Amino acid sequence: MKLDFWQVTEDPVEKVVSLIAKRALGLGERVLVVAADAKQRAAIARELWQAGPESFLANGEGDAPGAERQPIVLSAACTAPNGASHLILADGIFRETEGFARVFLLFPPAAAPAARAAWRAQDGRADIERAYFAQEGGRWVKKG
Repeated sequence: MKLDFWQVTEDPVEKVVSLIAKRALGLGERVLVVAADAKQRAAIARELWQAGPESFLANGEGDAPGAERQPIVLSAACTAPNGASHLILADGIFRETEGFARVFLLFPPAAAPAARAAWRAQDGRADIERAYFAQEGGRWVKKG
């Protein structure tokens, strides 16, 4: 599994989720976005629906009827009714995950100590490929 740590410093989390989701959908993947707070999920949903003038990123709540047909599901739990291969942990809280090909932990600078602890907890795991990304001048740069 690929495990990416993205320290969000310049853009709102909703915009970063939209960027990642758009790329994943472009690769033919499905996405699960997890955030414990319903207000944050609603803000992410609005951003996904307004992803661009010529496109939008269809999405729905994980407990809504038809969630299994949605390319992007938003939920408080790491359960993907749509069979997502990509998981975005949008609220900065790391959760143990199984069954995803790629996991993105988005975290603000204030959550960096917890993100470092989650990074260290993966030490020695041959099944995990970790990477760290930071924003620099509006671009995402791989740091490690």
